[in-house]
Amino acid sequence: MTVRTEERRYGKKMVVVEGFEGGTDLDSLASELKSTLGTGGTVKEGHIELQGDHEERVRELLKANGYSVR
Repeated sequence: MTVRTEERRYGKKMVVVEGFEGGTDLDSLASELKSTLGTGGTVKEGHIELQGDHEERVRELLKANGYSVR
């Protein structure tokens, strides 16, 4: 799985988490990440988008939950 930061309109940062193995419940994982980070986000086309510049924190949270992050 990969975690990267994109810059969207008006200079807003968005963290994109993609490359999940089959069987991962993206909706519940996204919900957990959003509530832990206190930010908004969505699940689109097999990836999670989180609002804000939280890339390092997202990597730490995913590793703590047993995911392999590149």
